[in-house]
Amino acid sequence: MVKTASAPRPALRRRGENPIASLTWPIFIELLLQMLVGNADQIMVGWYDPNSVGAIGNANQITNLLLIVFSVVCTAATILISQYIGAEDTRRVNETYAVSLLVNGLFGLGMGLLLMALCGPIFTLMQVPPEIFGETCLYIRIIGGGMVFQSVFLTYTAFFRSSQLMKESMLISVAMNLLNIAGNAVFINGAFGLPALGAAGAALSSDLSRMAGVVLIALRFRRRFGPVLKLDLLRPFPRDQLRRLLRIGLPTGGESLSYDLSQICIQSICNGFTLAVINTRVYANLFAMLSYMFASAVSQAAQVVVARLMGAEKTVETSRSVKRTLLAAVSISALVSTLLWVFCRPMLALFTQDAQVLELFQVIMLIEIPLELGRAVNLVMCRSLQACGDIRFPITICVISAWLTAVGGGLLLAVVFDLGLVGLWIAMACDECLRALLFLWRWHGGAWSRKRLLSM
Repeated sequence: MVKTASAPRPALRRRGENPIASLTWPIFIELLLQMLVGNADQIMVGWYDPNSVGAIGNANQITNLLLIVFSVVCTAATILISQYIGAEDTRRVNETYAVSLLVNGLFGLGMGLLLMALCGPIFTLMQVPPEIFGETCLYIRIIGGGMVFQSVFLTYTAFFRSSQLMKESMLISVAMNLLNIAGNAVFINGAFGLPALGAAGAALSSDLSRMAGVVLIALRFRRRFGPVLKLDLLRPFPRDQLRRLLRIGLPTGGESLSYDLSQICIQSICNGFTLAVINTRVYANLFAMLSYMFASAVSQAAQVVVARLMGAEKTVETSRSVKRTLLAAVSISALVSTLLWVFCRPMLALFTQDAQVLELFQVIMLIEIPLELGRAVNLVMCRSLQACGDIRFPITICVISAWLTAVGGGLLLAVVFDLGLVGLWIAMACDECLRALLFLWRWHGGAWSRKRLLSM
């Protein structure tokens, strides 16, 4: 197969070199910046009205859940395109571009409409406190109106990552976040004579920044790859490519869906406590993301490299790469989570002076240390197994452990044994550590090395 500019294929590194290291940092920056689109809303709205933090925290639980729908296609596209590049199959690469963008665009429109129509019943089931119920619904309706921009942007990001061009989407994420922060400053507090919109202004700013991001990344894609997105690729419709995307994406999306549903249940349990406890969980999740983001960036870089190596049928190099990646992820997560615990009180004091929140937050961040160690292993091993084509095992383990250990154990410790938020966090740490052990056992068994994803 002759390679063309439509599928740039950066050369695999020489023996002994690890491409994951150079791919991780732009993914880390991009993930951090994407997270800030939502979390900048919480921080800046918190300065305007502290109670609005809980409103946006509850809304983000739902939006994070719906983003899994987009990840079904994005994750599958990343794995498939990477393996096709490893196998030097340019035609299949271009078909996957077209199908992925079409399907995720439709998903974005559909999910946005559902958010706007069903937010009331959803937040009633989640037992959102009455004092923030209306604001939570308004915020998520505005976010839902721009959900299609998020789905399209994430799809383009998957295309760049598949070709190991992580810096491209990272730079656009920088621009998006600068726009979002500027928009927050204008719309939340009502600058330049505009009315102060609070949480609604934060949602409007997020939508506008994501729309700008789609325009920028689409233009960059065409300049970098050429006119490869053509309607001719969809006539006749490449059903086999859609089938592969769904066969990979649905189970991998199911793993994320199970986890996020369990987090919504945990949020519902947390909503039965005081507003101070609800806000503590929001802040704890925000700070924990600093540790989580690095492990996630490493695992996503590993997924691209592993998929390309497996597409070229280089299993020995795959094993060596995953071992190095795992060591780096665990080491950095241990360091970051420990530093967060040591400095958690002065850091949180920048956002709140509530003594009850500060005291509880310090205990939660101590439990975060073992939780993040387990999560680092889970992220690397789960995505590596998926990239090799070992799809079913991760979702089975994640569903069972998330619901029995995190939700069931959390309910037992938080409510029955009256440990509150501390009990919820202990249960989540046990869930992450249990899954980590099971994933390591699966990788050691070697079943991944016998998978052939492109022949599915």
